[in-house]
Amino acid sequence: MRKSNLVVLIVVGLVATPILSGCVERTLTINTEPLGALVVLNDEEIGTSPVTVSFEWYGDYNVRVSKEGFETLKTHRKLKAPWYDGFPFDFFAHTLNPGRIVNEYEWTFELEPKKEINREELIRKAEELKKQL
Repeated sequence: MRKSNLVVLIVVGLVATPILSGCVERTLTINTEPLGALVVLNDEEIGTSPVTVSFEWYGDYNVRVSKEGFETLKTHRKLKAPWYDGFPFDFFAHTLNPGRIVNEYEWTFELEPKKEINREELIRKAEELKKQL
């Protein structure tokens, strides 16, 4: 193959790769029981449940879920990448695959009703702390 043909082939390949390559769409849906709780992922408020967001990376996520009348839930969850999203398979799945890849995940959190502490219980606990001093 002549050098000029090789250069043309490389240029065409570089231009065609992004056009022909597929795309990856990643979404996470968070449900709560009860519905309508405020959801915060990694200190970013994303909305009230049920809420769906797109994401770019897999790994640990800090989750905070709160609603009036319920205990605030603070936890973390891990999003594990599928096998084809790891090296070296990700190159083939994301670049050479002409189709669209959709990865959808769903988490559900159950909130506990807020516990009311009565006055007598609060005083008793305060007296126990006072004795410890």
